[in-house]
Amino acid sequence: MTDLNVLFAGFGGQGILFAGKVMAYASMMEGKELSWLPSYGPEMRGGTASCSVCISDNTIGSPLVVNPDVLVAMNLPSLERFEKDVVPGGMIIVDSSIVKKDVSRTDVKVIRIDASKIAEDNGLKGAANMVILGRLFRETGFCSAENLDLGLQKSIPAKKINLLENNRKALSLGIES
Repeated sequence: MTDLNVLFAGFGGQGILFAGKVMAYASMMEGKELSWLPSYGPEMRGGTASCSVCISDNTIGSPLVVNPDVLVAMNLPSLERFEKDVVPGGMIIVDSSIVKKDVSRTDVKVIRIDASKIAEDNGLKGAANMVILGRLFRETGFCSAENLDLGLQKSIPAKKINLLENNRKALSLGIES
């Protein structure tokens, strides 16, 4: 892998920034150059949120992902807003539990995963972001499994360490889906 530019997008409260942070820390553990750039509206929870993650073997010129290799769309407004920006041959991962509309592009790989339903069915309500990150890991291999776990550990604040095992389980469910 030389470069991987990922745009996570959805509603505030879906864990968009957290998923990007886990990916960024995992890539850092892998020894890659990286940037993590969060973006969210003033209303935060319930508003729009996106996160640009750039991973490279080389120096990164800009932390902003304008034309992502991978778009993670966790809601319909995000799919509608960013679908056109994905590079031809890129990938769009959609939480099909929430986004019922089909991707209109035919020049990208589309992965529809019932991330919210998978999380809820396994007692992990609110962990759809980690289910999707697990699938993204499976599709791209952006780091080793060991470094993905280290990135997760680094991203969870000490006061929420009790959520580590649930996040691990959600990642595994995404990898297996």
